[in-house]
Amino acid sequence: MRNYKIIDLFAGIGGIRLGFDRAFDKNCKTVFVSELDPNAQKTYSNYFKDEIEIAGDITKIAEKDIPEFDICLAGFPCQAFSIAGKKDGFGDDYYGTCRGTLFLDVVRICDYHKPKVIFCENVKGLVIHDKGRTFKIICDSFARIGYKVHYKILNSKDFGLAQNRERIYIVCFRNDIDDTDFKFPEPLDKKVTIADILEDAPIPSKYYLSETYLETLRRHKERHRNAGNGFGYIVRDLDGIAGALVCGGMGRERNLIVDNREHSTIPTTHIKGKINSENIRKMTPREWARLQGFPEDFEFVVSDTRLYKQFGNSVSVGVIEEIANEIKKVLENEN
Repeated sequence: MRNYKIIDLFAGIGGIRLGFDRAFDKNCKTVFVSELDPNAQKTYSNYFKDEIEIAGDITKIAEKDIPEFDICLAGFPCQAFSIAGKKDGFGDDYYGTCRGTLFLDVVRICDYHKPKVIFCENVKGLVIHDKGRTFKIICDSFARIGYKVHYKILNSKDFGLAQNRERIYIVCFRNDIDDTDFKFPEPLDKKVTIADILEDAPIPSKYYLSETYLETLRRHKERHRNAGNGFGYIVRDLDGIAGALVCGGMGRERNLIVDNREHSTIPTTHIKGKINSENIRKMTPREWARLQGFPEDFEFVVSDTRLYKQFGNSVSVGVIEEIANEIKKVLENEN
């Protein structure tokens, strides 16, 4: 099998690359990385330890300045299409940048280099955004530059992860590549629960909610319930799975757990009131990393707040790996 050169656009902390590295093993090499967020850059470079200097704003980088490559990985920003956001799509403005059109930079770069494969991941809301017109524009854009488009919504819970996370996965093969046998992976016969991903006790007291904050969450939930809304905190069953991790604060509050194992009740951070006596806590960043399928040697070099954002914004590595294995089969047949 030949070695494939990969570029990693909108790389985040490297979840998509991790999946492809696992699937292709030593038969792939990342030659270019782009990520705008300096904190994500820090986490990414600490793990992969490349000699590659991570590029920043991809909109400012000419396609000719990117090395030749065979596979493009692109987890282009999803906020413009997410049901958790305003769903502005192509009209989304974020500090002067339209996140909804950043996929056009993927098109621009791939039109110039013509890689064998383009791989994208996004929120499932992309498919129905603007009554499907947004997704049609994206698929048509890839087809126009010479690619056959495959896509499917997959759920992380079906691939050995204790998280209910549906995402759209897009795989594009260049027109001259026989993709007749390509298929998305089938669910694995592997059930994992929250109990399976818990860190060893004792968990630091800073992850246990204060009585005051817990009461605030309860009042907030009651207000929404009275208004007919379903918003509010959720305490998950340890024998069940987590809800989708998201980067906002409610990503944590909607994935609370009861952990009755021994722990300190002495606060180590500034909180209002005592630590709650019901043993309700947030999951830790390491537990979030496990919910997304990141390895145990993935070190944390930024604050907890930034880690929650990074893992909430990232991808489910196990799902990526399974799709990458199917892509590899097509490329092997071509060889």
